[in-house]
Amino acid sequence: MKIAICDDEKNLRRDLRRLVEIHLELKGLSFSVSEYESGEQLLADSRSEDIDILFLDIEMPGKGGMETASLLRASGRKMLIIFITAYPDYVFQGYEVQAFHYILKPYQEKKIKEVLDRALEALETRTEQYYDIEQKSGVTRLRLSQILCFCSDKRSICAIDTLGKNTIFYGKLDDLEKEMPGYFQRVHNRYLVNMNYVSSVEGNRCICGSDEIPVSRTYKQKLAVAFAQIMLQ
Repeated sequence: MKIAICDDEKNLRRDLRRLVEIHLELKGLSFSVSEYESGEQLLADSRSEDIDILFLDIEMPGKGGMETASLLRASGRKMLIIFITAYPDYVFQGYEVQAFHYILKPYQEKKIKEVLDRALEALETRTEQYYDIEQKSGVTRLRLSQILCFCSDKRSICAIDTLGKNTIFYGKLDDLEKEMPGYFQRVHNRYLVNMNYVSSVEGNRCICGSDEIPVSRTYKQKLAVAFAQIMLQ
C-alpha cells in the first residue's frame, strides 16, 4: 500500500507521517510513505500514479490542494484523497474531486486514526477478493464482489451471487462472518449481506439486489450505520 503526504510545511508532514506509520505498523500492514512539498512536485512524479491514499493540504503556494486534486482526477488517478485544512469551509468543495474525507489542522491523533481506518476499509472493497470452499469434489472459489448474500440453514450455508447461482457448502455463519471483508454485514441470524448491493433499509427488511432480506432487531442499528456509510462513499 502506498501512502503520500503533500503539504508545504515540513514539520506538519513529519508529524502526520509519524502518526500514519505508527498506526499502520501496529496493524501489521505493508506500506510505504512518500512526501511532497507542493502540488507541482506531486503532479510531476510518475510514481504518484500508484498512490492508494493521499493526504493533501488545501492551502499551498502555487497549485493549491483543490487545483492539484482536479488535475489528478483529470489524469485518471483514482487514489483516495484526504484533504488537510485549517478552514472547514473548504470541505464542501471536496465533492467536486471525489474527496474521501478531510482532516482539520491542528492534527488530532484520534481523528487521523479514524479517517485512516475508513480509507483502509474503502481500499479493501476495491481489491478483488475470493473465498475458497473445500469440498470432496474439489475447491470452489467464490468471487466475493459478486456475492449478494450468504444464507444459513442448520449446518449448511448458501452463497447467492449476482448471476442467480446458488453455491451450498457446510459451515457456520458465525465463523464465515469473521472471515469476510468489512463490506459484508450481518443482518439476521441466518443472513450475511454484501452492503454494496443493499439499495434500501426499511423497518425489519432490506433490499439486497432484487431480494428482500429480513432484518432482526439485534442487527438493525449496525445495519443502519453501515448503510449510511455506504451511501456517503
